[in-house]
Amino acid sequence: MALQQTLRNKVTFSGIGVHSGRETTVTLRPADAGTGIVFHRVDLAPPVSIEATAVTVVNTRLSTTIGKNGAVVSTVEHLMASLRCLGIDNAHIDIDGPEVPIMDGSAAPFIAAIREAGVKALSRPRKYLVVKKAVSVSDGDKKITLIPSRFFKVSFDMRFNHPAVANQFLSMTLSEEGFVAGFAPARTFGFLAEVEMLKANGLARGGSLENAIVIGDEGVLNPEGLRFADEFVRHKILDTVGDLSLTGYPILGHVKATKSGHDMNHRLVTALLARTDCWKLVELVERNDEQEVAMPLAVPDLAWSKG
Repeated sequence: MALQQTLRNKVTFSGIGVHSGRETTVTLRPADAGTGIVFHRVDLAPPVSIEATAVTVVNTRLSTTIGKNGAVVSTVEHLMASLRCLGIDNAHIDIDGPEVPIMDGSAAPFIAAIREAGVKALSRPRKYLVVKKAVSVSDGDKKITLIPSRFFKVSFDMRFNHPAVANQFLSMTLSEEGFVAGFAPARTFGFLAEVEMLKANGLARGGSLENAIVIGDEGVLNPEGLRFADEFVRHKILDTVGDLSLTGYPILGHVKATKSGHDMNHRLVTALLARTDCWKLVELVERNDEQEVAMPLAVPDLAWSKG
């Protein structure tokens, strides 16, 4: 049986919020099976707990924000992608501010923190959301579709009308090592004119060349350049993994996205969950029942067991 997992130990890190400019400290803690991912605003009295699910999403402008009872936690997508990639189903996340730190603009620091804490298997089976029929959301030239697949796969067609950024397409089948090496290090990015406008309107207060790729008229302004030739589309895939984790379950399906962002990603998750005829929850069971499967997303010798 593929079992649910949590952290083995707690781990703490701190950093600046890219939009708030506020320094926050985050502590990831183990949680019991069935808990899911829950954020706790420990700076509030009393603390407010916010489940990381689609129903708690309150804003998708520039990042994904969850909220409850007037409290919010924004920019959750990079941390959520890291938890999903490393197979963490259950965790308590204590945070003393309204925004997850941006760190270096990628998911790599979160991956490092989770690996430092370690991963622990729990006694309850993991349920997967298996896509049975296609679900699609479109808005003008933006479109995102989820179709059946035995794997979780994301194909992203990124198009920007900017001379310094070529159109980019990339497809990824999720595996732990593939994501850690090829997608987690990809940084968030923005165009210089937009960054200046955001700062003038009180946003992107913590943004800098230390935590984002900034693109000017002639190209990338960061002196170190890009980590990947196609770093932009790799980061869009990273965001998509994080946003779709708010279904509350690992997905077995193929995401096909064109010019999608946080809003379109959330609209897809909402449409998917509303269409109960398009998916089912299952448990993955090994045919020989002799060995636990830690990362079953790309393992072919698994049988389906309806959950």
